[in-house]
Amino acid sequence: MYSSHPSSLGFPGSKTQSAYYPGDYAITKEEIADISNLMEQNGVLPENTRIQKRMKELQNWGTDRTVRVVKGDHSHELVSICRSLEQASQFAANDTQKRFLDQYVRSFESGDLEIYKESQRTWVKDTAPRVENIFGFVERYRDPFGIRAEFEGLVAISDPEETKLLTRLVEDSPTFIKQLPWAQGTSENNGKGPFEKALLEPPDFSSIHTLAYCSSVIYSGINLPSYNDIRQGCDFKNVIIANRMTAESKSSDISPFVDAAEASIFQKHKYPTMYIWIVLHELLGHGTGKLICEEERGNFNFDFEHPPIDPLAKEPIHSWYRLGQTLTGVFADLAPTVEECRADLVGAYLKDSKALLALFGFDASSKISPNDITYNVYLQLGVKGIRGLQNFNIDGDRWGQAQSRAHFAMLKCLLRDGNGFMKIDCDGAHDQLTVRVDRSRIISDGKPALARMLLKLHMYRCTANVKSCRTYYEDLSRVDGEYLEWRRIVLAKKQPRMVFVQANTFIDGDQVILKEYEPTQEGVVQSWAERGL
Repeated sequence: MYSSHPSSLGFPGSKTQSAYYPGDYAITKEEIADISNLMEQNGVLPENTRIQKRMKELQNWGTDRTVRVVKGDHSHELVSICRSLEQASQFAANDTQKRFLDQYVRSFESGDLEIYKESQRTWVKDTAPRVENIFGFVERYRDPFGIRAEFEGLVAISDPEETKLLTRLVEDSPTFIKQLPWAQGTSENNGKGPFEKALLEPPDFSSIHTLAYCSSVIYSGINLPSYNDIRQGCDFKNVIIANRMTAESKSSDISPFVDAAEASIFQKHKYPTMYIWIVLHELLGHGTGKLICEEERGNFNFDFEHPPIDPLAKEPIHSWYRLGQTLTGVFADLAPTVEECRADLVGAYLKDSKALLALFGFDASSKISPNDITYNVYLQLGVKGIRGLQNFNIDGDRWGQAQSRAHFAMLKCLLRDGNGFMKIDCDGAHDQLTVRVDRSRIISDGKPALARMLLKLHMYRCTANVKSCRTYYEDLSRVDGEYLEWRRIVLAKKQPRMVFVQANTFIDGDQVILKEYEPTQEGVVQSWAERGL
């Protein structure tokens, strides 16, 4: 009666829990893997599924285990969502929007994720819409196994002026892709190399102001669809959620991990640096990379007789995605965090490009110089890496957030491989951690360290080399020794999380009324209470 409930997310256990694996009997990681593999073999996609174990002890897979598919999960909520989508279809701007709204409904009513994937193929063709939307089981970050997704919904208004700048970056993106580590020294694929897809047409990239964003995490930028077989053909969209970023930029909180002498300058430069970083993260991070695979029986998307040379091993590749395999299926729990880490690395790696920064208005004549932006991103790499420790669970010896794990891994890489250009001063007596970056050595030592890490993660991802990736990444993201003391200090300095209050719309006759709420806890509760869910 007095025992405590699990207090953190993770595989079901005495101290961790997950709604993806409900029930009275705790399912093991191995059992989840077995069932997930069985689903993959039978062509059942996992994103909208949960697994419930019905017996405590199972001995033999063939005789003791029966996998039963039970439909109707979340049906009460999805009925309401489908009715709203049907109403929205009456006001669609074009036939493409009507088509993907209809596909949403058919997928949510049937549970068929192949229909949902078709909706995503249709959605990416709806370029530069005035009203943008995202619906479905999308992000996989909260599943400890890394393949099941949570439902989210977003409705937003596009900002044409802000989008013009992003469009210019898209048009120039081939130039910057050629500067990435895996494209160095090659003329193949128009200078992008064999491990980069050929961009057939520029992807849609827009700046939006969200009207409603229902998710456990309010992201600053999004790159979708998350299905790599759709993205391989350059079918994807990027959006920057401008009012989410603006809200964060107005925060007056000063980072406790930056020297007091430069804290105000760090804060002043933080927003423009973060904006560019997120833009690059979405477009050139999530938007680059070719998964080497068998597309159909006996047909490969590379020269099977003369495989491309792995720049890490300096020899032909020896692994690829077999027929039917996906990135999430192969990398499982590593997939979300490695994806985020690689995307962040791309953005940080390119942040010293004068040509790129000039697109955003930072040049020799601007108040904030290109060098200021470059310096700030490396300070942020240190600060984010330290702050990410607050999401590491000691009891479960696991990370609670994919992005936090990625931030810490990047910090650890820079500390290990950056020849001392970055240091963390630790004053345990006063619970103080301070990031120190030698500005003069960023290009000579910091950037090469990022390049080596980026190239490894990129090649592991492209060639389905999960074994090498796991060995490398688990070592970089391991929290032990002095890092445990750092975590203690981070928790002592923990700042409150941002809370976002969102507006509601109401129909009054033939008018739509927008109602906003006070940015307080009471405002958040009131906004949800009046949402009529």
